[in-house]
Amino acid sequence: MAVENVLLLQREHATRQLEAQTLVGLSVATETERTAQSVGLSLDSAAGLRRDSDSSLLSCISAASLASTFSTASSQGSSESPTVDVPLPDSAQVAAVPCAPTTSSGSTATITERTLGVNVHPSAHYGESSDEDAQPTPRQIHWAHPLPTSAEAGQNAKARKRSTTPPRRDALPINAGDFESEQHFYPRVLNASIHPLVSSFFNLGNERMLHRYTHLNPSVDAVVLRRALAYQPKHFMWGGADLFNVTTASGKRQMIVVETNSCPSGQKSMPLLHEVDELGGYGTVLRTAFRHLMKAGEEHEEHDELDGDLAVIYDKNHMEASGYAAAMAEIYGERVWLVEYTESDNDPPLRWTEDVVMEVRDKEGDWHPIRACFRYVTQRPWARIPVRTRTRILNGTLACLAGGRNKQMAARAYEFLNAELAGTGLQVRMPETKRNVSLEEVPLLVKSFGGHAVLKVPYSNAGQGVFTITNQEELDTFMRLPHKYEKFIVQSLVGNASWSSQTMAGRFYHVGTVPNRKNHTFVSDLRVMVAGDESGFRPIAIYGRRARRPLLRKLDDDPEVTSWEMLGTNLSVKNADGSWTTESSRLMLMDRKDFNQLGVGLDDLIDAYVQTILSVTAIDMMCQRLLRPHDGEFDYELFRALNPDEVLLSEIQR
Repeated sequence: MAVENVLLLQREHATRQLEAQTLVGLSVATETERTAQSVGLSLDSAAGLRRDSDSSLLSCISAASLASTFSTASSQGSSESPTVDVPLPDSAQVAAVPCAPTTSSGSTATITERTLGVNVHPSAHYGESSDEDAQPTPRQIHWAHPLPTSAEAGQNAKARKRSTTPPRRDALPINAGDFESEQHFYPRVLNASIHPLVSSFFNLGNERMLHRYTHLNPSVDAVVLRRALAYQPKHFMWGGADLFNVTTASGKRQMIVVETNSCPSGQKSMPLLHEVDELGGYGTVLRTAFRHLMKAGEEHEEHDELDGDLAVIYDKNHMEASGYAAAMAEIYGERVWLVEYTESDNDPPLRWTEDVVMEVRDKEGDWHPIRACFRYVTQRPWARIPVRTRTRILNGTLACLAGGRNKQMAARAYEFLNAELAGTGLQVRMPETKRNVSLEEVPLLVKSFGGHAVLKVPYSNAGQGVFTITNQEELDTFMRLPHKYEKFIVQSLVGNASWSSQTMAGRFYHVGTVPNRKNHTFVSDLRVMVAGDESGFRPIAIYGRRARRPLLRKLDDDPEVTSWEMLGTNLSVKNADGSWTTESSRLMLMDRKDFNQLGVGLDDLIDAYVQTILSVTAIDMMCQRLLRPHDGEFDYELFRALNPDEVLLSEIQR
């Protein structure tokens, strides 16, 4: 018989034995090894058969299975069930309980015999071999379930292989009435009460914020700020910014933009502003930015007469993605498809037609066209979603490439907008940034920042691809890592007063949280989510995050603490299998308990809101620059000139 058939029989036989329901725990490891050697196995192989250190009878099962398998493989056409002689100790005979059926010799088979299906030597002793000269006549016990034939074993192996294949993902229908708050908010958020100051901020309105901001910043041009607040985005209608609350040595506090996100989380972390509105920020985004997208699409020729359903596509953060789907079904009164669209899926439930219309697959295998969708695809969306589509998408991948998922282009966008705002008192405030840096240039630029810097892979997000450098060891570790992309970003590091980067604008360091009872101050950031439509921008959600370890006054105060533990605030953690988890214990809500720990006031929130609007506006304007004026197509040549990374360019879905 072929070797592969023998192995299949062996595997099937072992599986049958492990299904036994009654096992007696006896230490017969030595007998297992002896029996394994008798069929040509090494002692290491025999040891591998034991499930744990004192699982003796299971060892007998494994050894007997192997012996029986090889015995069967060597037999020629025998139709009888195979038997194997395995000696057991006297104590096993005491433990074995007599019961039916009977053996071939007429005696009653014990539970042990029925379970093992082997020939038992009554005279065998623990730790000793049976007397070969005596050769006692074994009592034959027949298998309740005969060994499978080689054909059956092959079929069973194929079935097991199929069972290990991940189940196919299909689009799930979501209907009106499916929204359940418990499924789309953190439990602690459901029981939280919004802080009065935060509630006051959300109820101010843009005009009152403008007057307060210009009152505190008299150099700001009120006309330009009003125009910025009323800006109608065309491509980047829903976004969020991560901001640090920093100060200088002279005590000047301000909010600076760390990065802008085209698929911002935050709804599940935001307490309801009005208890009667259970949809919260989910509903606000869909009634403003998403509705504005659908109206704007109807005015463009490429979207005319496009029929189909609505959908939400995502690759992480199921809690919020499903919340948007349920809220969309509630608001628009129709079925919405919830589609998990991951980068590693070889049979995704989403495809594109020749005329670039999105279609999604249901569990029956039928494909449904989509007229508009809400996107929460965060990992390299440009590799799966075309830049220009007939299906309207909030936000399209153009917003990602222009800065929402591309830190290189975001820095460019901020620079362009700041040039236009020169002399108005407004600007996008950000750490000093060096763009399009090759790996060989990194050490030189880190040195120019005084040995303290932040290195970023420009196209990663959720805290991935960000490296804080405060010593030579951290820099050497970064240089040794394998890197997929050719270009990097080097930014000035915001740390504590004694170990922040030295920049042309001086040193910035973290304000941090209010000291706790141990007088520990933690680095924190603020996420501000906004949405824009024909009436301009409005705030949607705010939450804070803190670092894992408290901020040290001097880096050598605790050599065991890494800089990332003190400075990294991202809550998302990527597992080895590609899935995501969230360290929600570091989440800081806008409720009565957490908000006071952040150490920010109303004017800080207004400043953060203005900075978020300016950063989102800068990226939306970059989106418009990246479209050719004569045909509205993506300008690859301009993009290559601004972002010369050939690896990224090769990924873009055309």
